[in-house]
Amino acid sequence: MTLTDRTVDAPSQTGRIHPAWWVAVVTFLTIIGAAGFRSTPGVLMTPLHDEFGWPMGVIGGAVSVNLVLFGLAAPFSAALMERLGIQRVIAVALVLVSVGSLLPIWMTQSWQLVLCWGIVVGMGTGAMSMGLVATVTGRWFVARRGLVTGILTAAGASGQLIFLPVLAWLAEHHGWRSAALATAAAALTVVPLVLWKLHDHPSVLGLTAYGASDGTPVARPPRPTGHPVHLALGTLRDAARTRVFWLLVGSFAVCGMSTNGLVGTHFIPAAHDHGMPTTTAAGLLALVGIFDVVGTVFSGWLTDRIDPRVLLAAYYTLRGASLFLLPSLFSDHMHVNMLAFVLFYGLDWVATVPPTIALCRSAFGDRAPIVFGWVFASHQLGAAVAALGAGLVRDQLGTYDLAWYVAAVLCLVAAVMCVAIRTARPAEASSRRNGSGVVEDAAAE
Repeated sequence: MTLTDRTVDAPSQTGRIHPAWWVAVVTFLTIIGAAGFRSTPGVLMTPLHDEFGWPMGVIGGAVSVNLVLFGLAAPFSAALMERLGIQRVIAVALVLVSVGSLLPIWMTQSWQLVLCWGIVVGMGTGAMSMGLVATVTGRWFVARRGLVTGILTAAGASGQLIFLPVLAWLAEHHGWRSAALATAAAALTVVPLVLWKLHDHPSVLGLTAYGASDGTPVARPPRPTGHPVHLALGTLRDAARTRVFWLLVGSFAVCGMSTNGLVGTHFIPAAHDHGMPTTTAAGLLALVGIFDVVGTVFSGWLTDRIDPRVLLAAYYTLRGASLFLLPSLFSDHMHVNMLAFVLFYGLDWVATVPPTIALCRSAFGDRAPIVFGWVFASHQLGAAVAALGAGLVRDQLGTYDLAWYVAAVLCLVAAVMCVAIRTARPAEASSRRNGSGVVEDAAAE
């Protein structure tokens, strides 16, 4: 009997910690290592401006390129993982982040910053975005899948919380180059762990996924054929023919608008408009990041137990209600009602990710990581639209109020979209997949 012919129940046969948990730990550390750069721009923009005299718009342009590639790289990296394996793709991505963080210490021209921060690091961090989470949880977990998704999603916020004060201290006491070196070293340090423990699939170890039922074959599904770019674009073409894809894309774009694009970008200047000190507003935004970790992990736990559509509808409805109230909460000082908003918004910040991934997996099966990569790209594009749109509203009207109200209405629309999602049941989905792995007529049920 060959290794791929037999079936096993991995947890009971090994009697030890299932390797899936080690894969999850290394993935968590990988995302934290990549998150080091996510904290870098906010810390280094002023030092770069002071040393080189570059306009903030030029430095911000490098960050914008990074954000766009961070979203657009996700589906293509997921396709690469399907063809080449998780281990190779993530190891190369970490090296890209390290190189892109290190090279700027010798730069003399602004285009070099755009190349390193924007393109090189953008591609590297994009490979380690939510597509990686969907791939790892889809291959290695059956039981506790939602919980692990929540934990890995929270790793990005955890990384920023860990790195932000460290990088700020290094930049202040030892110069911005020391902070860049620390980011490069953090990303590079994770590479040996990836090569050691981030196995591509349970079948590599002769096991099944954690929580797989008895009789599940050890053999992994055949790898897709064709160029990874063709795979990513072909998956997009097939997914775009389904109603569920556009509902997921629309709702997740609103998620990006109402978090990174609006609150993440404009909360501090909006609070400053009402007389609140910038340091106080920044502290409130940092609290959002802290509560984000708790909310995302809890959301993952709930996703294992409650219909993801119900969760998403609740998240977007409550988020919309809080944005309706936000303009009345701004003042020149901290008060309890604003703290309550920060607590709730932090818990709800990326709580949408675990149920959204679950719906992608239900509708699109083996191609879910690539499909979610495209859905995540819509999140980043939505964030970019909100960041620009809210700024234009402020310039034209002298206040952000209209931006908050529009975002609130869009959140309620997103809640309705989530309720309207209909995905194929797993047993039916497996028999209706086309050549790209996408469920035909996924929304027809």
